[in-house]
Amino acid sequence: MKPTVSIGNQDFSSIREMNYFYIDKTDFIRQWWESGDIVTLITRPRRFGKTLNMSMLECFFSNQCRECRDLFKGLSIWSSEKYRALQGSYPVIFLSLANVKEPDYYRTRRKICQLITNLYMKNTFLLEEGFLKDKERAFFENISVDMDDNAATMALHQLTDYLSRYYGKKVIILLDEYDTPLQEAYVNGFWNEMAAFIRSLFSASFKTNPFLERGLLTGITRISKESIFSDLNNLEVVTTTSQKYETAFGFTEKEVVEALRCFGFSDSFEKIKYWYDGFRFGKQGDIYNPWSITKYLDTGEFKSYWANTSSNLLVDKLIREGEPDIKIAMEALLCDGQIETEIDEEIIFEQLGDNSVAVWSLLLSTGYLKVVCAPVNESDNIYHLSLTNFEVKRMFRRMIQGWFGRKTTQYSDFIKALLADDVDYMNQYMNQIALKTFSSFDSGKKPSELSEPERFYHGFVLGLMIDLADRYQIKSNRESGFGRYDVMLEPLEGGQPAYVLEFKVRNTRREKNLEETVREALRQIDERDYDAELTCKGFPKEKIRHYGFAFEGKRVLIGK
Repeated sequence: MKPTVSIGNQDFSSIREMNYFYIDKTDFIRQWWESGDIVTLITRPRRFGKTLNMSMLECFFSNQCRECRDLFKGLSIWSSEKYRALQGSYPVIFLSLANVKEPDYYRTRRKICQLITNLYMKNTFLLEEGFLKDKERAFFENISVDMDDNAATMALHQLTDYLSRYYGKKVIILLDEYDTPLQEAYVNGFWNEMAAFIRSLFSASFKTNPFLERGLLTGITRISKESIFSDLNNLEVVTTTSQKYETAFGFTEKEVVEALRCFGFSDSFEKIKYWYDGFRFGKQGDIYNPWSITKYLDTGEFKSYWANTSSNLLVDKLIREGEPDIKIAMEALLCDGQIETEIDEEIIFEQLGDNSVAVWSLLLSTGYLKVVCAPVNESDNIYHLSLTNFEVKRMFRRMIQGWFGRKTTQYSDFIKALLADDVDYMNQYMNQIALKTFSSFDSGKKPSELSEPERFYHGFVLGLMIDLADRYQIKSNRESGFGRYDVMLEPLEGGQPAYVLEFKVRNTRREKNLEETVREALRQIDERDYDAELTCKGFPKEKIRHYGFAFEGKRVLIGK
């Protein structure tokens, strides 16, 4: 009989006690312990089993879980007598920041303080008569959501001190999803305060802590050492390109094949691979995200499960507000192409608005991109990246559609007007959409209405790609004839017209009005022979339509 899939269950003991579906990842315990690393940071995309593995480690090592021995019977780790003896032998502190998603610094700090307070409440036995000194007891009793920064940032350090003395053994700290509040801080504009608080907390807990046996942090991103980990010179960092723990998070292809067989879905493997494969950790390719696989095992339906488990606000912000080259690269990725870029796995959030390398590095670490070709040697830091799989591609399509508002039918009407040569409706719609969306494509440093509207029109091109992908090949910023056209729509079926679009900002010194700017755009298409690419493929001139888009501030005029 096939096992029950307990959707969303990240508690190891519950899964094992109830005999729910589980893929054995307990060899991670051995790998981590034998590494000898004092403090380890492991980054993996969301929903890749980080919390479940941390719960597994707590059940294995915590002296409060000695009764959990039966949970490990039959699993990989239990074949070793050495590790059977190690189970339940250490005091463990387990703290997760996964749900710290507040809109401002005050509420974020209070929530972290509440989580720390909960840890102290679980260990009130330390207040037994005579164990703590008077000042220590006062510190313990002062821990609350309203404690000052000194108490909050020293709280984990002090708790390891108390537990270590009580049990006569150093303490293991497990800190899950360490970067969740930091990502929220970046999106909501309180990065500096949050980074300073977290830096002090981590330094006291993991660096200057003689009571620490081992520390393990998990997260989605490796935030730069200068931002958070400047005091932690004892940190072993394992990212998605590292070879350590390659198969400890996510499902390997072998594990997926066996799970499909167990549930009677073996015939679905090729489609499963198309939808959910593509992740790569170190040199281990063909890693599948566990969330989508378990959801499919439960429902038997193909949907965007993993991509829909997050609001994707940060990703949306970075691409929508990014420089034009980011949108151009997205155009290539959505056409199943690749990009070549350097990768810097130390994410510097302060640079995300100005540095495309930082953006692509973040999208790689968060699972939206995959490595197609890694550098051959360390001196060559150029990676070839593509969208991870079909599920991710669908997510980006929906995100781009959302840029143009809820009235998607209006956008569809614009597409119909473009294909029907209805310039009046195109002008009416484009002026409405420009007013609503110009500012959302700005980074704040080069407002579109004061400079070239490249952020807007490349975002607009992405919208065209989503709506016309089944009928046209959409290209932008490509060489043809004697220059680079802005947008070309090449029909996939014969007999349909092709389109060349040119975008121009009005030059007030040379052009009296937008009408002249439109004429200049159309003249440029003709003089630079942008039709050359199409005519070389056999398109007759009469089947190629030209449109000039003229911009002045948030006003747009389209002509042909």
